[in-house]
Amino acid sequence: MLTYYCNLALRSFRRNTVLSALMVLAVALGIGTSMTMLTVLHNLSGDPLPQRSGVLFHPQVDPRPAELPSADPEPPDNLGWQDAVNLYALPGGAKRTLTSSNWLPTRLDAAHSPMRMVTTRAATADIFAMFGMRFLHGGPWSAQDDDQRAQVVVLTRTLNDQLFGGADSTGRRLVIATKPFRVAGVIEDWNPQPHFYDLDGKSGAYGEAEQMYLPFFTWLDLPQDYGYGPMQCWGRDGDTGTHNPKAPQCTWAQFWVQLDSPAQVTAYRQALQNYSAQQRQLGRFERAPNARLRGLVDWLDYKRVVPATVRMQTWIAFGVLLVCLVNAVGLLVAKFLRKAGEIGVRRALGASRRSVFLQCLTEAGLIGLLGGLVGVPLAWLGLWLVRQQPMAYAGNVHLDPLMLGIALAIAVLSALAAGVWPAWRASGIAPALQVKSL
Repeated sequence: MLTYYCNLALRSFRRNTVLSALMVLAVALGIGTSMTMLTVLHNLSGDPLPQRSGVLFHPQVDPRPAELPSADPEPPDNLGWQDAVNLYALPGGAKRTLTSSNWLPTRLDAAHSPMRMVTTRAATADIFAMFGMRFLHGGPWSAQDDDQRAQVVVLTRTLNDQLFGGADSTGRRLVIATKPFRVAGVIEDWNPQPHFYDLDGKSGAYGEAEQMYLPFFTWLDLPQDYGYGPMQCWGRDGDTGTHNPKAPQCTWAQFWVQLDSPAQVTAYRQALQNYSAQQRQLGRFERAPNARLRGLVDWLDYKRVVPATVRMQTWIAFGVLLVCLVNAVGLLVAKFLRKAGEIGVRRALGASRRSVFLQCLTEAGLIGLLGGLVGVPLAWLGLWLVRQQPMAYAGNVHLDPLMLGIALAIAVLSALAAGVWPAWRASGIAPALQVKSL
């Protein structure tokens, strides 16, 4: 029966080509606009590490004074120096990493080698395993290298191509911030979107990733005046942390732990509460224990990483789709009423109102499918235009197979919804009056 209804719909398209084309175009414009912004929203709000996000957690504690004007009830996003060291040493055996970022002057350890400023991620050794980075050459440094302030570095593929022509650079030498470093390994370029591990860093949530990785404590001891990542200080001297990252009134270090089971999550959350209570007893913390332990996805939700303008534009785009569907409703009514005589004959020959309703609804669904097929290239064009914009996230938006399927589904379902009332009106046409007028 569905095949029969489709044949009738195709015949109707051929008899009313212009009207049918207008309806397809209306649906296509709505789908192209709405799917452009829905795809941008999908790309920006996706899970950056779908294979690992369930075991990665972001701890927070609150070292701020009890009386702090306009203080957020939530603890600071990052850790100060003393809490970073203490939590890093917290017993429990979980993988964990301290991390921050800046720019550092870097050159080959050779005479007359040009200097370049390179975006740098400082971290402890577990970061590579925790975040699933893949090594092309060599390997990560060790926990002993962290403790011994070893001068080693891991490069990304892109930086290794620039410095060493893509060759295996393991063991080669670089000069970073006047200090000699040995290349420990090279990783595949790694740039999850958004940058969950440092949303407020130099490259922001959707910018380019860092090009090289240094041991955290080695990096901290380098002669540098390039900042220590996103710095939040309180009290009278708000610039203290710019010159002294160990200032007690500043937070700046990101900290992540890997917890593989609900029991570990519960135990670590309790450990954070106990730590906060202990620091209050020692006089370092003035506030009652105010600790948080958020998973990766919860952390992104809390930070509202999707720009508000993208959400607003998505709603506007679906408003455009609604307007297009309203126009389609009017065109469908006109189309179905123009063939009232044909419907009357079918009713007189024994067709039920239900069969007429389904026939008209099938025609509306085919219009939606055609509109979706035409709208997908319009969405690709819209995404191309988005990629030309000077936004950090622009280069990362793309239409994946999932969104392609969603686009076609939305086109068909919205056209079916738009066709319900016109189909209902058409199914109510009185056959006697139509046959009499023939």
